[in-house]
Amino acid sequence: MDSSSAGPAPAPAIYPLPGPDDDPRFSRGLVLDLAAVLTEHGYPPITSGVDLLNLQQALFGFLYTLDVT
Repeated sequence: MDSSSAGPAPAPAIYPLPGPDDDPRFSRGLVLDLAAVLTEHGYPPITSGVDLLNLQQALFGFLYTLDVT
């Protein structure tokens, strides 16, 4: 198969975004909404503060890059 039949190239990744000083979109409500979506998809409900904190940290790590220079 030659590259001309492979279709269009995938779009470049957008995430992670540059780390913000403050982003009001990244809120406790966002993390709770994500937790609810996971439960709606059959995952166990998040009832532990530790699990909620881990979800918040994972989401932050996906969304933002922190360039430490």
